[in-house]
Amino acid sequence: MGIGIWQIVLILVVVLVIFGAGKLPKVMGDVGKGMKNFKQGLNEEDKELEDKKSKEE
Repeated sequence: MGIGIWQIVLILVVVLVIFGAGKLPKVMGDVGKGMKNFKQGLNEEDKELEDKKSKEE
């Protein structure tokens, strides 16, 4: 069971109604920046773990 096209459309309509068309690009930009920062944080943690493992060996 996954998210279908109608569920995505409904979510987009609700977001559009809540934030309005003028604020939507800013909101999506902020979401994109947040995702980018989250991925960078995960990559940094992976590198730190690898560094610790290599120092222990």
